[in-house]
Amino acid sequence: MKQQNHLKRSLGFFSAISIVIGTIIGSGIFFKQASVLQSAHNSTLAISACIFGGVITLAGGLYVYIEKLYGRILGFLVGWMQVIVYGPAIIAAVGGFTGILIANFFNLDDSWRISLSIGCMLFITIINFLDNKVGAAFSFITTIGKMIPIAAIIIFGIFWGQNNALGQTIADVKQSSGGFGVAVLATLFAYDSWILIANLGGEMKNPQKVLPQAIILGITIVLTIYTLITVGILRFIPADLIERLGEDTTTYLATKAVGNIGGKLLTLGIIISMLGTLNGKIITFPRIVYAMAKRNDLPFSSYLTYLTPKGKSPIVATIFITVLATLMLVLFDPDRLSDLCVFTIYCFYILAFFGIFKLRRENSNRPFSTPLYPLVPIVAILGGLFIVVSELFNDPAGVVLFLGIVAVGLPIFYYFKRKEKNK
Repeated sequence: MKQQNHLKRSLGFFSAISIVIGTIIGSGIFFKQASVLQSAHNSTLAISACIFGGVITLAGGLYVYIEKLYGRILGFLVGWMQVIVYGPAIIAAVGGFTGILIANFFNLDDSWRISLSIGCMLFITIINFLDNKVGAAFSFITTIGKMIPIAAIIIFGIFWGQNNALGQTIADVKQSSGGFGVAVLATLFAYDSWILIANLGGEMKNPQKVLPQAIILGITIVLTIYTLITVGILRFIPADLIERLGEDTTTYLATKAVGNIGGKLLTLGIIISMLGTLNGKIITFPRIVYAMAKRNDLPFSSYLTYLTPKGKSPIVATIFITVLATLMLVLFDPDRLSDLCVFTIYCFYILAFFGIFKLRRENSNRPFSTPLYPLVPIVAILGGLFIVVSELFNDPAGVVLFLGIVAVGLPIFYYFKRKEKNK
């Protein structure tokens, strides 16, 4: 089953930026409003958390590979973490939120949500069995399509809303709500996945130029959209009601804004948006599996490197990621998954942000310099530490579980390293 195939280098700037925006803008923007409010306790801090989350993300927007910074072991662990924990968790979370919205759309019982979520993941997985241009085209179409419900929510909220977006306080503050740090963590799920575009570098034309442009411009656009949509929702729906509605906030807003039929159409647009996000994640994570398997870092690497003869799609790696995501979807609540997967990735982001200082010291010839150095990496590091510590206090059991799964990668790494030496 071993092949000497290579991924196709066929993606340009517009494909890259549509994948960045399309992958980032998805379930988080529509489902995390209540979680942010529950943690922030008032609307002003909720909006501040949205902006702060965007600044942290933008400050970390220059991807630096952990292995080149810190060596083979940490490089393997970051790949293992993305393959076993982060990737499946974030796909499961988005799939779970999509299933919730579809169930609401068809007025189905809650018992349908998991089945619908798995069906969405399988649908997108099948799309990604085809040529990579098909997945990129689907991402482009859904990125354009998702702007309709987003624009509608912003316009209706800001211009027809009766509330002051600032200064609203939640009356019922829950004991485990977590504070401002956990509020920022919730927004980071909405921002996260900007880094995934780096995994498509091997399929991109002129990646050295295109990648930084697509990431920086994409995150800036998303930061603006997220802030506007948060203000719009708070203008249209009181904070206390958002907290009570939870994951049904967007459905409620759509129905109230444009009536039952219009609300259904708006909700349908949101579902399409989230399928686009799911597509972006299922495009990119199997490429990490493929890259690690090419180096024989994973069990069954000879199978995981298989590419379809015509489309050059890593279908075995795609199936592998989808199976893990399905297991996580069954075992965990989407909201908890979203927080834990962001916590896990930020443990490694902090190392990457520190690495900017290391690279600056060691390399005088740089193809791309960090803007506003050293302020940008300092903001990224402090913000990342704030997020990690906040989640440690908020969900220690989940943190231990996820870090434990990452740590399991170490004996696997040494097993394959010893196996290579004995050949």
